[in-house]
Amino acid sequence: MIKKGIVLSGGHGTRMSPLTKSVNKQLLPIYDKPIIYYSLSILMMAKIKDILIIVNKGQTKSYKKLLPNGKNLGIKIKYKEQSYPKGLPDAFILGKKFIAKNNVALILGDNFFYGNLLKAKLQKSSRLKNGAEVFLHKVKNPHLFGVAKINSKNEIIGIKEKPKKKYSNLAITGLYFFDSKVVELSKKLKPSRRGEIEITDLLKIYLKKKELYATSSGKGTNWFDAGSIDDYYKTNKFVSSIEHNKKKKIACLEEIALKNKWISKKNIKASIKFYGNCSYSNYLKKLI
Repeated sequence: MIKKGIVLSGGHGTRMSPLTKSVNKQLLPIYDKPIIYYSLSILMMAKIKDILIIVNKGQTKSYKKLLPNGKNLGIKIKYKEQSYPKGLPDAFILGKKFIAKNNVALILGDNFFYGNLLKAKLQKSSRLKNGAEVFLHKVKNPHLFGVAKINSKNEIIGIKEKPKKKYSNLAITGLYFFDSKVVELSKKLKPSRRGEIEITDLLKIYLKKKELYATSSGKGTNWFDAGSIDDYYKTNKFVSSIEHNKKKKIACLEEIALKNKWISKKNIKASIKFYGNCSYSNYLKKLI
């Protein structure tokens, strides 16, 4: 069972500039909650309680105002600052002490997932023992993503970055599960032409060893890369529509924690006091 999780919330957020010039992208709102709530909720649904959030240099204080240490959610939250973006696998190098000899999950802070079967898929993936597993999602525009080709056993047999010719319509999302070897393998990676170590190169190492597996997000699951301005507003619209129609909140961290039996209704009351008079608090009141 994977017990450690990392949320990568660094980066310059240039795709959303000038919105991100004064505030970290993951602290921007998607409907009534900051983006970080959505990525954090994915790890919590996977029953991962020990979490490291990697942020830009000097931004820890801003995050701690919102998510101090996770105690209110029955989890542990630690922070690590990244001096500048060095590529996704740098999360494992920065988190070496946090990961220790454990397997680990990684989610990009701007990734959004929603689906009825999602919780079961996450908990299945969190049982990874060896190798690596990635979440894949069918897309209409595979030339914009890194994509993977799979066989009948859900084993990945090939990866291509932004293919110009038809190769696969399964995009590699920003949700990964790795064994403990990921730290040492990440250290061996060499920077690409753009000066960063690449997640694709890391995945190809596992692919070569035939230890790279796939989980399809499945029919009925929605995935957005909320780090681009168009998808950011699409995600806002989607969350607003779902929450109004179903009268249920997506990524309500306290609700997930309560269902996992990590907190009690006493903690919910404390959260209501923390948030103050708002629609999110009104929803929490329904839980008690």
